[in-house]
Amino acid sequence: MNRCVIFGGADMADMERIRRSLREDDFIICCDSGLKYAEQLSLHPDLIVGDFDSHQRPETKTETIVLPREKDDTDTVYAAREAVRRGFEEYLLIGVVGGRFDHTFGNIGLLLWLNEQGKKATILDDYSEMEIVSEEPAGIDASFAYFSLLNISGTAEEITITGAKYPLENATIRSDYQYGISNEVLPGQTAVVTVGSGKLLLVKVY
Repeated sequence: MNRCVIFGGADMADMERIRRSLREDDFIICCDSGLKYAEQLSLHPDLIVGDFDSHQRPETKTETIVLPREKDDTDTVYAAREAVRRGFEEYLLIGVVGGRFDHTFGNIGLLLWLNEQGKKATILDDYSEMEIVSEEPAGIDASFAYFSLLNISGTAEEITITGAKYPLENATIRSDYQYGISNEVLPGQTAVVTVGSGKLLLVKVY
């Protein structure tokens, strides 16, 4: 399956970064006011999802799922669930962080849910890329200025970091003590993070 790209309505200013991140064969879902990115980037979404409380419902032949305004899932969460139902294995989420903290935190939690479904997922914003590190090691190349490891799901153990200014070996990071912020990749190396038990949010900062 092609990668699924989900556009939410949070603001992102760097259109060139978005353009560079897209692939020709991406399956694109726009959630409600995420349609602004399709307009700004001249994209043709494959699916539109929303309750249209923040963007007028477009007159289009594109497949559209109209949601009720009173519901448990946000438009973005519904879109991700629908994409999983359709069988996509890889996800890029854009316009899902920033602005309202509650939506931001909920969408970061969506990375955890996708990870639990066995999917590979990344959030892109103006400053960083975010992903979950769990069973599979994660690499960070020297193009990123910093990287941080945050625990958003309890306790992560047997954490190892190599190729970085601040290495770790068999470490533990709890959600009530976030000491894994602002590490740096050593020059000419690729930092590698492994987690033996639990999950961490990896934030790679440009």
